[in-house]
Amino acid sequence: MKTVKLLALLFVANLAFVSCSKDDDGHDDHDHEEELITTVKYTLYNGNDIVTLTFQDLDGPGGKDGTYDVSGPLAANTTYSGTTALLNETENPAEDITEEVEDEGDDHEFFYVSSLDDISISKLDQDKDGNPIGIETSLTTGDAGTGSLTIILKHEPKKPNNGTPDDAGGSTDVEVTFSITVQ
Repeated sequence: MKTVKLLALLFVANLAFVSCSKDDDGHDDHDHEEELITTVKYTLYNGNDIVTLTFQDLDGPGGKDGTYDVSGPLAANTTYSGTTALLNETENPAEDITEEVEDEGDDHEFFYVSSLDDISISKLDQDKDGNPIGIETSLTTGDAGTGSLTIILKHEPKKPNNGTPDDAGGSTDVEVTFSITVQ
């Protein structure tokens, strides 16, 4: 997968994170009941080396700014297995929105955009038509550096696409940007 350089970093603290409900009407205007996504968690594994990137906005849009947490640096020249999870933690127990994204994979796709040229991310899971979803990934680092990693979930993207959110179109359900370090 060709890595796309992020031209402008978007720090989206008050974005209304939404997910599509099962009664989605199937229109491109994204006019459907919305579910709140309060938490985005990208967990990367390489043996005992586990790095988590977490965004939380527990009071939703319009309240306090959300928080970003990166548990530590990524190791240089290393391959990680990755899993992205979406939660609504205003529910008790927390609602796992990831299951819905997976069930409706033909209507969703995650995109991972890094400002570091030496990071490549491959999507490992597929929808019923063989197109990528991106809940499960493989992330490979190169040389040491600092930069950003943006995670975007698109609703009703064009599939297949060239692997970029711009080509995929659709509407954005989630977009968060993390500061990352490779060492």
